[in-house]
Amino acid sequence: MNKSELIDAMADASELTKADAGRALDAFMSSVTDELKREYTDPKDAPSVALVGFGTFTVKDRAERKGRNPQTGAEITIQAAKIPSFKAGKGLKDSVNG
Repeated sequence: MNKSELIDAMADASELTKADAGRALDAFMSSVTDELKREYTDPKDAPSVALVGFGTFTVKDRAERKGRNPQTGAEITIQAAKIPSFKAGKGLKDSVNG
């Protein structure tokens, strides 16, 4: 399913127009992105968006690590990064498995 198909499904399920469903989806994605971009210093204070029964969007810190250039085989340093993550909630897992 791509974004336009998701908008169509949201419009059908909610009796919104496709334009309204599109704006709602864009607002949701923007809100989640803005929260995950929020600055933090302590990993315990990392931003997250929890949707009970669906899942939780969080930010994880990935440490700097060593890697290899696949073309030359030379060792390189891969910089530390903040990685967005999603953990499915019990309701979503049960729906998919049941």
